[in-house]
Amino acid sequence: MEFKSDILVVGAGLTGLTTAHYLQKNKRSFLVVEQASHVGGAIQTGEENEFVFEKGPSTGVMNNEIVREVFEELKPFCTLEWAANSVNKRFILKNNRWRPLPSGILGGITTPLFQFSDKLRLLSEPFRKPGTNPNETLAQIVKRRMGKSFLDYAVDPFILGVYAGDPSYLVTRFALPKLYQLEQNYGSFIGGSVKMQFEKRKLKEKKQPKQPHRIFSVKGGLHNLTDALMKSAGEEKFLLGVERLLLMPTENNHFVAEGILPSGEKLLIHANQVITTTGASSLYSLLPFVENHLLNNITNLHYAKVVQVAVGFNHWMGKPIDGFGGLIPSKENKKLLGVLYPSAFLSKRAPNGGVLLSIFLGGVRHPEVFDMSDEAIRQLIMTSLQEWMTLKSFNPDLFKVFRYQEAIPQYGADCEARFITLDRLQQQFSTLHIGGNLRGGIGMADRIKQGKQLANDIIS
Repeated sequence: MEFKSDILVVGAGLTGLTTAHYLQKNKRSFLVVEQASHVGGAIQTGEENEFVFEKGPSTGVMNNEIVREVFEELKPFCTLEWAANSVNKRFILKNNRWRPLPSGILGGITTPLFQFSDKLRLLSEPFRKPGTNPNETLAQIVKRRMGKSFLDYAVDPFILGVYAGDPSYLVTRFALPKLYQLEQNYGSFIGGSVKMQFEKRKLKEKKQPKQPHRIFSVKGGLHNLTDALMKSAGEEKFLLGVERLLLMPTENNHFVAEGILPSGEKLLIHANQVITTTGASSLYSLLPFVENHLLNNITNLHYAKVVQVAVGFNHWMGKPIDGFGGLIPSKENKKLLGVLYPSAFLSKRAPNGGVLLSIFLGGVRHPEVFDMSDEAIRQLIMTSLQEWMTLKSFNPDLFKVFRYQEAIPQYGADCEARFITLDRLQQQFSTLHIGGNLRGGIGMADRIKQGKQLANDIIS
């Protein structure tokens, strides 16, 4: 089967779907090719016995106006759901006991999570000089400015919740660029936060649009978002289940894509421009024309292995479930990363009176969990929940295990060489645009933002 299209989008995860949405909005000719038999990538929703559970990401953070724009444009197909206010309650495990994560100065002073010496150290944080090492890790910058206990019981569990990663590997300016800029632009985390709040109030006074920094999902599950993006772009524009796809440039700087359709028929696509939104590891087979030493700089991106388990109870007999959930610091030496409470802050995720938990295990520190049997994982979760949640028995009405070999990219010092190489390829092949989570952030809002940017790069 042979096609001709102005633009070829490779990958139908959230980035590729958003790109397709904006290409369709601007009436461009395009095709989307996806290896899986469905769109959405890791964003998949399951439904069983009145439980609505996510198999991948559970929520996003509304931290840019593009996300709001997308939801406004998708109103005919899906409905944005804000997390309930209880989502602001978060817990950290210390000595097998959940402790509230403090949200203010008084809580920070009285909490048992941090050492007294580090609490005093906070008083002088606004007066410390900014760092000079551009590749300073998160562990280094937090210990330097705030102290080790803040690293162990605030930043480390946060990084486990976001990256399933190690703060001593992740480089601040790549993994948390906003935190890095706080120190570089304002000289302080605390002082910078105060100044930013003041600047936001000034913007509000000028009646500029406010961007709510809130947690969101989609009514009925996140799959409704990805399905809506496909409908908006045009379902006829998508070729799913395509295997062994590879790209080759032509003499006129266009591309030919070859692959195999689910029927076994050979696929041939002629495209003027190509956008890739796949994971880094797939680029070896996808871009065989790129020199190996250049590809190595891109594809050596390390990914965390993560196991996610949806656990549901028709009748919950443990401690009250209220808040966003709890995170488990590495210092506690557990194989669980965190326990989220979706049914506590999202609507209709469990039967009336029931509870839905989303549990994450493994990560970069415990990759061996990925190869554990479902039964071994069940036993590990049972022991943990009975101890932490005061459950007398463990007989869930829902227990689903999902494994992700390449769940979350780890933005370390090697990002610099990767970004330089990507820019070099962009100059060499002006009609090739490489996106995906190998750069630009890992959150849902980051993926949506990059998807629009990729489309704009071509439209403009």
